[in-house]
Amino acid sequence: MSNVAITAADVNKLRQMTGAGMMDCKKALTESNGDFEAAIDFLRKKGQKVAGNRADREANEGV
Repeated sequence: MSNVAITAADVNKLRQMTGAGMMDCKKALTESNGDFEAAIDFLRKKGQKVAGNRADREANEGV
């Protein structure tokens, strides 16, 4: 990682673009050294991993 300053405005901009949580956006920007496209890709991969972990769960409530 480099010493790229991640501002609250950057985190908020990424949140508006993706709908992800604040801490997830901050981590994505930190991991991608402030690159928004790489941060979006990071969030997308993280979302697929979470969805994969929950795919085998059985829905007992609802429809």
